[in-house]
Amino acid sequence: MWNQAWQYVISHPDKIFEWTLQHLYIILVANALAAVFGVLIGIYISGKGRQRIADTVIYLASIMMTVPSLALYGILMGILSALTLPSIGFLPVVIALTLYGLLPIIRNTYTAIREVDPAMIEAGRGMGMSEIQILVKVKLPLAVPVIMAGLRQAVVMNIGIAAIGAYIGAGGLGQPIFRGIANYRTDLILVGAIFVSLLAILADLLMGGLEWLTTPKGVRTRRRR
Repeated sequence: MWNQAWQYVISHPDKIFEWTLQHLYIILVANALAAVFGVLIGIYISGKGRQRIADTVIYLASIMMTVPSLALYGILMGILSALTLPSIGFLPVVIALTLYGLLPIIRNTYTAIREVDPAMIEAGRGMGMSEIQILVKVKLPLAVPVIMAGLRQAVVMNIGIAAIGAYIGAGGLGQPIFRGIANYRTDLILVGAIFVSLLAILADLLMGGLEWLTTPKGVRTRRRR
């Protein structure tokens, strides 16, 4: 079984490369959208007097995480079909992954901004900064490590969920898995599962490096201590 999987990898590197590129493209688009919307929503709900809105938004995002991926794909296919948009393939999978990626990013952005030291905020106000300047120059730089941790979680999680998207024609590394299931070929199932896992591990390492690079030096120093 393992030998057959290895032989398939050696004899079909072009297919594996193509599937990997498709998978990466889906992940990059979906998580870029999730990052933009998640950070903006997280910033908005972290404002004063928005605790009830924050609780509602985080609750709804949490509910989204409980919806099985195939069920969500099915719902989106019906909605997109009614809107005369492409109901299979790339679009519904990207929308689903964007929705799945929102929770960790929104939650981490909200938590990180709310937990910024009030003394640093008051110092910014004392220097004559506006609320926007405090957000951009004080809150967000300090919140970056936590926000990146949320994005890291979303990316790794979505790599696995994206494999199921091959079931509705989105391509990616889920293709060998579903072909293997349909044709009773464990070698194809293994190839797909192994490469999805490797991609998730590499993405986690890469996002960890980006998290470190985007962390302000002062925060890095405090972490070392």
